[in-house]
Amino acid sequence: MTRIIGIAGSLRRSSWNAAILRAAVELMPPESSLEIGSIAGIPLYNEDDETLRGIPPAVTVLKDAIVAADGLLLATPEYNNSVPGVAKNAFDWLTRPARDVPRVFRGRPVALAGGSPGGFGTLLAQNAWLPVFRTLGVDFWAGGRLLVSRVATLVDADGNITDEPTREAIRAFMAGFVAHIRRR
Repeated sequence: MTRIIGIAGSLRRSSWNAAILRAAVELMPPESSLEIGSIAGIPLYNEDDETLRGIPPAVTVLKDAIVAADGLLLATPEYNNSVPGVAKNAFDWLTRPARDVPRVFRGRPVALAGGSPGGFGTLLAQNAWLPVFRTLGVDFWAGGRLLVSRVATLVDADGNITDEPTREAIRAFMAGFVAHIRRR
């Protein structure tokens, strides 16, 4: 069984990127699963807080979930042509203490996906994440991109992606990422 942890890079209750992850849960290939983790509850990074209080419990839970998984999928929004601050903040915490980086990230298969209301999906945000993942030493899967454009028109009132071509793109993307993980 191939296990993937998915993280939405947004805190918004009706996040389109969380909708992409929920659809991916349903569309996983056989003998694989996607568990959705959360960045909710992770405070703003402050080294003074880390020194005084240590690693927050929400960070520890998410780090342990990443370590237990075979791969990591980040569904990122795009804010101002780049990464969302809350997601970058979460990753800054996830790399603390620095000695945990190899355990949590080094060599871990990682894929990026994302949806935005614009016509380019999250192309610029995904590109902006690349130096972060390169620095962490992940095994970045570059075999596919999931860029969901005009995502607001593809989600129903319950927050589910109902557009069949988009669902098929998610299915194919997840099949490719799982195949990458299994070839390792």
